[in-house]
Amino acid sequence: MSTYEPPVTTSAAVILAAGAGTRFAGENHKLLTNVKGKAVVRHAVDAARAAGFDEVIVVSGCVDLVPVMPDDVTILHNERWEDGQSTSLRAATMYADSRGHRSIVVGLGDQPGVPTAAWQAVGASTSDIAAADFGNGPRPPVRLSDAVWANLPVSGDEGARTLMRHRPEMVEAIVVDGDEADVDTLEDLRRWS
Repeated sequence: MSTYEPPVTTSAAVILAAGAGTRFAGENHKLLTNVKGKAVVRHAVDAARAAGFDEVIVVSGCVDLVPVMPDDVTILHNERWEDGQSTSLRAATMYADSRGHRSIVVGLGDQPGVPTAAWQAVGASTSDIAAADFGNGPRPPVRLSDAVWANLPVSGDEGARTLMRHRPEMVEAIVVDGDEADVDTLEDLRRWS
């Protein structure tokens, strides 16, 4: 007698890091600026790497992130990064689908205060859409199962936020500790230094 074995499903962390960061007036691109001993983007990448996903994907665009990335990270270059965040998210879902991942957990490269535990908590959800709640409502990281990828925007500068706004009943809020703040300006950076 054979026993049923459910199919193996895999999940990838995706760090969106393609934008120009035009509000940041520092000497370097904001994602490459050093904070607490490493580039801003490495804080997000390292937290996601430690969370135990099957793959960690970084979507780049405006700036070359290869010099600050570890070898075990997949870098996708989004040629259409200037067309908005939706194109980076679309590139990530297409790649994830080609690799057989059934869900992705999406975070932002400019959020150095999101800890590994937040990535893990969101990634452990079985909801089609789950988002971290640091006390101010749903924010990245956001879990998206492959069942909702076709509903994500195909143009503009918003990613999963559009879907979450239109279908709030689908969003599971996962209460987590950490800091959701983005590094968008030099003032934001001083807060972390």
